[in-house]
Amino acid sequence: MTIPGNLLSPTTETVDPNTSGWTAKLNCTLSLGSGGRNGDGVLTVKSVAAGEMQARTVSSYPVVPGTVYHVFADASGTVAERIGIRWLTAANAEISVTWSLTTSAASASWHRVSVAGAAPVNAARCQVLLSSTPAAGAVNHFWENVYLGLPLRTTGNLLGFNTETTEVDSSGWMAETNATIARQAPPVTWSATAYSVGGHVIAVTATAPGNASAVTVERPVVTPGTEYLAYAYLSPPTAAADTWIELRFYDAGGVQVGVSRGSLAAPGTGWYRQRVSAVAPATAVTCGVAAGINGASAGQVLRLEQTSVIVAPTARAGTVIPYRSMSFEQDAGGWAVTSGAATVARSTPWGAYGVDGSYALTVTSATATASTLRSPLFPLTPGVGLNWRSEVYSQVTAGGWTAVRGIRWYDTGGVSLGLSSVASSAVPASGWWILTNDWVAPANATQAAIEWTLTATSASSVLRLDVASLWPALPLQHLDVDDAAAAITLTLRELPIGYLITVYRTGQDGSQTLVRGPSGLLDKATITSDLMAIEDYEAPLGVPVAYRIEIVPAAGGSIQIRTTETVTIDAGDPQEAWLKGPGQPQRNTKVLVEKAPDWSRPIEQATYRVKGRRNAVVLSGLRGGLEGDLSIWTRTDDERHRLHWLLDSGNTLLWQAAPGMGVSDMYVTVGEVTEGRIGGPAQEPWRTWKLPLVEADMPVSVGVGGTAGRTGQDLLVEFATGYDLLAAYATGEDLLFNRRRG
Repeated sequence: MTIPGNLLSPTTETVDPNTSGWTAKLNCTLSLGSGGRNGDGVLTVKSVAAGEMQARTVSSYPVVPGTVYHVFADASGTVAERIGIRWLTAANAEISVTWSLTTSAASASWHRVSVAGAAPVNAARCQVLLSSTPAAGAVNHFWENVYLGLPLRTTGNLLGFNTETTEVDSSGWMAETNATIARQAPPVTWSATAYSVGGHVIAVTATAPGNASAVTVERPVVTPGTEYLAYAYLSPPTAAADTWIELRFYDAGGVQVGVSRGSLAAPGTGWYRQRVSAVAPATAVTCGVAAGINGASAGQVLRLEQTSVIVAPTARAGTVIPYRSMSFEQDAGGWAVTSGAATVARSTPWGAYGVDGSYALTVTSATATASTLRSPLFPLTPGVGLNWRSEVYSQVTAGGWTAVRGIRWYDTGGVSLGLSSVASSAVPASGWWILTNDWVAPANATQAAIEWTLTATSASSVLRLDVASLWPALPLQHLDVDDAAAAITLTLRELPIGYLITVYRTGQDGSQTLVRGPSGLLDKATITSDLMAIEDYEAPLGVPVAYRIEIVPAAGGSIQIRTTETVTIDAGDPQEAWLKGPGQPQRNTKVLVEKAPDWSRPIEQATYRVKGRRNAVVLSGLRGGLEGDLSIWTRTDDERHRLHWLLDSGNTLLWQAAPGMGVSDMYVTVGEVTEGRIGGPAQEPWRTWKLPLVEADMPVSVGVGGTAGRTGQDLLVEFATGYDLLAAYATGEDLLFNRRRG
């Protein structure tokens, strides 16, 4: 699988099918090995003699001075290794090398080696260096999955790349209490596709017995009332060590005004992602992350990797339950047993139970009796109607249970308006089950709590709950027509994350056409959110269409099918036509047609005149698609500029005309364009255009424009000033598509 944004070629990255992207630099020979994870091939670097051996990329790659670049690779060997960026002048003369730390130990398991650094002021190009130092000749070291490019970081992380990954240095962190901090490079096995982890980590070392902690130097801006989620991989010194991560909030003066802690229930001394969430207080302006050990021994070390702060995710779009009460990653999330013998707590240890994250809510009853479990009160979203849907994942891990599932409603003053419930039923006895119910709220309800009456059917019964959601029950699919943009928006709700989705546009004649999504046509695309809003700019004009959605488990299984109502885009003035960029709909423009093309269909033929025969022998190829000149007018300077912008890309376009005009919707490429004046004064804005069209196939892999998941917050994290932004991007369009200079 090609790493996104990699400057290296796929062959150089994966070492498949050969080693042509690599060459020996020092004391080694290279050969193709097998057993890789990103493709089977691996780069085998064999020492000629004792001492350091180095391999490098054959090619060098352009860089922009001052810009931070990131390299990583997965390695396996009998000695420790390091990776570097070799900075070169325009003449390919070496300036310097930015080296990673040497891994703290050798490992034959695949592990990540990584470093990042800013290109020197006189650097024009760079290469990747791979290095290890065996004590003898004929020692093999293996490399694969190599990346060179801009830093790969967690999308939406409020913290900068270096604070998250420490691949440049440790300046994103500072010791807080009884500790020192440093960078280390332990050999840790990560997934081959875990691109934002690996390499260097922060080590927090207790200087004396007692509590020890470190905190981020960065203080990213937050919005009061918004819930945030902080997380990091923690590696405790012992399984019994009391380690934790905190999300802290600060006011405008830097005074801490809120804190929430998530303690790790470690099952060992490996790497475990611990999460903590909290709502930013009303006076909060910034936030930070801290981590530490309680009751540490002198010299004990807590290690951290991939520290992030993001806006807290939701399990269901529109849910009113905050992350803390939905996922139980730091505690019971405010859920409590209001009557009966049962007890409630977060599961332990890390990773034993959980659907979202690594913990679950655990309800335990020592006796076969009834208990009432109730969540905190959640404010209902105003103005969305009275229909609500609840969903809770459940798993019985000991004994058995029956449950009366319900919602208790409250008014603005917190007075109970009664309980809506369903009949008692057995909780499914094995595996995780999704228990869903629909409810009608009282007209004056403004708050609600999930309330279950649980009855243990035997002593020592244990029930796990996770991913609790409560959201307005809106239509599962809905269509909105935007006549001004000649587009249809298809909204899909309550999609199963991780499943595969295929979306067709269906015509009245039964024809089915795949609809375009962010990464190309939606043909068995992976569902990453339970809510999808698909903007279809390629729907025909003036023709009734509907949509068919097919959803299937990634591992295979029965297909879920959804269908929509039929809608029609207003075709508008029949003398006007649309020219659209399938992958960049912001370029779409409407033009006035002067004259439709007179079509030709070229064909390659060879004619042979046979002596003595009247008729020639003609050998023909396949006749080509339509070709012809479309004559149009632009009536304003804005239309003219928009048409230039559309044509600038040189990409395949979609030409759409109103029904009855004698042409069908057609994908076309546009040749050399002629723009002429129509006479009159110089200020006359009308222009006449001749667009040479060649019929083309529908683009398959082109996704709808923009950079998925990237927001203005990411720009605030990556760029200190607007001048830095101007230095990185030539145009606003380059900013939109994250196309940096160089």
